[in-house]
Amino acid sequence: MVFHQQRLANGLQIIGEESPSARSVAVGFFVRTGARDEVAEVSGVTHFLEHMVFKGTPRRTALDVNRDFDRIGASYNAFTSEENTVFYAAILPEYLPQALDILADILRPSLRTEDFDIEKNVIIEEIGMYEDQPMWSAYDQAKRAFFCPHPVGNSILGTADSIRALKRDQMHEYFTRRYVAPNITVVVAGNFDWHTLVGMVGDHCSSWSAGAAGRKDVRETRGEKGFHVVTRPKVTQQNIIMMAAAPAADSNLRHAADVLATAIGDDSGSRLYWALVNPGLADSADAGFHDYEGTGSFIVSVSCEPGQAQENVEIVDDLLQAVVQKSITAEELRQAKNKIASRIVRGSERPMGRMQAIGMAWTYLGKYRSVDDELAAFDAVTLETVGELLARYPILPMTTLTLGPLETLAPPGQNGDSVSAASVPK
Repeated sequence: MVFHQQRLANGLQIIGEESPSARSVAVGFFVRTGARDEVAEVSGVTHFLEHMVFKGTPRRTALDVNRDFDRIGASYNAFTSEENTVFYAAILPEYLPQALDILADILRPSLRTEDFDIEKNVIIEEIGMYEDQPMWSAYDQAKRAFFCPHPVGNSILGTADSIRALKRDQMHEYFTRRYVAPNITVVVAGNFDWHTLVGMVGDHCSSWSAGAAGRKDVRETRGEKGFHVVTRPKVTQQNIIMMAAAPAADSNLRHAADVLATAIGDDSGSRLYWALVNPGLADSADAGFHDYEGTGSFIVSVSCEPGQAQENVEIVDDLLQAVVQKSITAEELRQAKNKIASRIVRGSERPMGRMQAIGMAWTYLGKYRSVDDELAAFDAVTLETVGELLARYPILPMTTLTLGPLETLAPPGQNGDSVSAASVPK
């Protein structure tokens, strides 16, 4: 694999990892904008704009966009996160010119008022669909409770009210300000020719605006501590989300954080699995590590029968107390590192996986990370590194939000001193 990089005169960056033995190629446009870049008045505009990008351009109707992707057999989509909006396609190498043409074209959308008004209803329906998913709703509210007022806690979808109030001109202003060339990176991985690629990207994107697009409030946050109960009588399971501070995306402890989260809560063979899932005390229990620009979070999630929720909260607290006091074992460290290494290698065997990996590394670190770089970084994690991580980010106390039929639930170690739904964060 050979890595290349180049910046156009307007500031747009191009990076590529050539792999001549690959049988396909993946291309993505990484726009460094997400929910954290929104103010309350336009909550949800980034995700809404992602939808609008596919609704047509001066050259293509929405039907044309879909047909043109289908004609070249592309696997294509987009996603919006707290910090990025990514538009991508995987194709056979001979169709890279067409894929680039389509993606570059839709990144200059028409944003027609009639399309905006129609898609607004689609977004509102999507918000309702996600709100009907208890674990997603619990996570969204827990994230807001933990990060507030830090902008990483902003909802990606927004609310039905914020979307109803949003105007087309507000979206256009946001697009003009955030979708500028210096805020976009074109990422390609797989079987392609670098010099040809640079020429094609230049042809499509060199005229894009070179305006500045910074990001406010990139400080670290340790989160707001609390225990919150959200009562949903029609929900059958109790869904519990627990969050604590963790390293940022550019921290030298991020690999240790991933290893620790895997040891605590991987979906098989982890401490949470053996403590809750294997004995049938919970339907699911896992832990994860989310890193952002400037800050990060550990997340524990549990879904169980309401009658088991109180005991499970205590079990998780005891488990985390043990980790804080004694760390993890050498065997847990080895197993977690093996799982992560397998995940990295398997993901790298497809150009789509490499495109996303190098794109995210470049977005957050400003440098190329090869597969060997990542494997070496995880291999270098030791019990001492995990100890340093726990000293700086001790997991406990965690912000907890529980959503389900229960009206009260006690924080761990409170001997029945329950918290009621009156404490739900606004």
